[in-house]
Amino acid sequence: MQLTGRVVLVFGAGSSGPGWGNGKAAAVLYARAGATVVAADRVLAAAAETASIITGEGGQALALAADVTSAASVDAVVAAVLAQFGRIDVLHNNVGITDMGDLSEITDERWARVMDINLAGAMRACRAVLPIMQAQGKGAIINISSLAGGVINTYPYFSYNASKAALNHFTRALAIQYGKQGIRSNAIMPGLMATPMVQAQIAGQYADVDAMQRARDAASPTGKQGDAWDIARAALFLASDDAGYINGVCLPVDGGLHCLAG
Repeated sequence: MQLTGRVVLVFGAGSSGPGWGNGKAAAVLYARAGATVVAADRVLAAAAETASIITGEGGQALALAADVTSAASVDAVVAAVLAQFGRIDVLHNNVGITDMGDLSEITDERWARVMDINLAGAMRACRAVLPIMQAQGKGAIINISSLAGGVINTYPYFSYNASKAALNHFTRALAIQYGKQGIRSNAIMPGLMATPMVQAQIAGQYADVDAMQRARDAASPTGKQGDAWDIARAALFLASDDAGYINGVCLPVDGGLHCLAG
C-alpha cells in the first residue's frame, strides 16, 4: 500500500481537539506511505499541526486554509495544489458536523448548514478535483461518511443521518460515472469511534464523558470503540493500488455493528 510519488489532498486534515481525529490520522498515514500530503482545514493552525507532524517525520506536507462551504475557497486550494505539485492522485473528504435536536427544534438554517458542510462540501471538492484526475486518467476519491448513513441509531441528528446517506449515494454515483476514466470513488462509514469530534459533539447526550465512553464501548460488538487510526488504515487501503478493483463501496469500519443494526 505504497503511495510514493503521489499527491493526496485531505479536506478536514486538522483535529477538532487534542488527540487524533480521522482526517489528521489519515493525512499522517498517507505521508508515512510515501505520499506528498496537502492538509487543508478551515482552521489553518489545525492543518499546520498535521503538516508539522508529517514534516517532523521526514515527509512532505503543505498546510492550507479551506472552507468547504465556499466554492471559491475549495477551488483556490485545488489550484494551489496543482500549481505546486502538478497533480492530485487522491482526494480525501473528511469534513463533517452533527446537529443534535428534536425535529421540532431544527430550523431551515440549521438543516441547510449540515447539508452544506457534510454533502455539498464533498461535492465542491470532487467538482474541483475531477477534471485533474480525468486529465491524469487515474485517481481515487475517499469520502468519510458514517454508519448513520446506512442505519439509524438513537441519537437525534436527523440532518446528519440524511446528509451521510446522501453522501453514500453520491459516492456510488461518482463511481459509476467516472470509473471508466480510471477514477475510483469509495466511502468509509465509521461506527462507534473515540475521536475529538465525537467528544465535542456527542458528549452532551450523556451524563459525562466517562459515561459516554462506557456506553459506546459497551455498544460495540468488540467491546471497544474504534479510533482514528482504524479509519486511516481503511483510507490508505482504498487509496492504494491494492484496492484497484474496489469502486463504489461504502465500507463500514465499525467492529461489526452494522450486522446488528441491519
